[in-house]
Amino acid sequence: MKTLPYRAVTSSGAVLDVSFELHPETVSPARVAELVSAVLNAIDAQVEGRPPAANGDVLQAVAMALALRAGMLPAPRGLREQLARDVVERALESVAGASRDQAGVGHA
Repeated sequence: MKTLPYRAVTSSGAVLDVSFELHPETVSPARVAELVSAVLNAIDAQVEGRPPAANGDVLQAVAMALALRAGMLPAPRGLREQLARDVVERALESVAGASRDQAGVGHA
């Protein structure tokens, strides 16, 4: 099983250390890490300095973007949807097992 260690720091300074279980057909864990950082940075750029975005609104936007990206795959609908569900479930399970440190102060 391939894993991807990843550290995320929230705007309140909480640190999440996660060991993400990757899909068996992952081609480049390093590229996955780069994309995760780019997505999180893009979200932060949209949220900072603007009227606050509710956490639920952010999650809904990310879910819609995932659904759109899955819809763009050149594969049958069932396969696209199963892949999207599989990677989301793996990610959620990985984050559930993450260590979380509330002590720090900083920005995401």
